[in-house]
Amino acid sequence: MTTGEPDAVPTRPINVTDTLLASTTLDPVATEWDATQAVTAIYTTHYRSLVRLAVLLVRDIATAEEVVQDSFIAMHDAWRRLRDSDKALSYLRQSVVNRSRSVLRHRVVVDRNAPKPAPDMPSAEQGALSLL
Repeated sequence: MTTGEPDAVPTRPINVTDTLLASTTLDPVATEWDATQAVTAIYTTHYRSLVRLAVLLVRDIATAEEVVQDSFIAMHDAWRRLRDSDKALSYLRQSVVNRSRSVLRHRVVVDRNAPKPAPDMPSAEQGALSLL
C-alpha cells in the first residue's frame, strides 16, 4: 500500500436510485423494470406525506389521493426523461402541488358556471289551495 492512494474498496450506492440502477443496461425492458422498482420504493416511503400535502391544498382526502396517484403515474411514465433521478421526490412534490392547483382552478370554474337555483316559488298545490 502506498501513501496518498485511496484503498481499492468498492463504494456502495448511496441512495435508492443508485441502488436500483447500479446494474442497469440499455435494454428498454430493464429500464422499465428499474423505473417500476424506483417508483415503488418512493411510493412506499413517501405516499402518506404527499397525500397530506395534497389534502392541505385541496381540502378533500379522496381528491388528494387521486392527485397523488396521478402524480406517481406521471412520474413513472416520465422516468426516462428525468435528468437527475436523485431529484425524483422533488419532481413528485412539484407534480402534486401543480395538480392540486389544477383541481382548485377547475373547482373555481365549475362554481362560477354552476346553474343558479330557481327562485322560491309557491308550489302548484299551494296555488290551488289558495284559490279554494
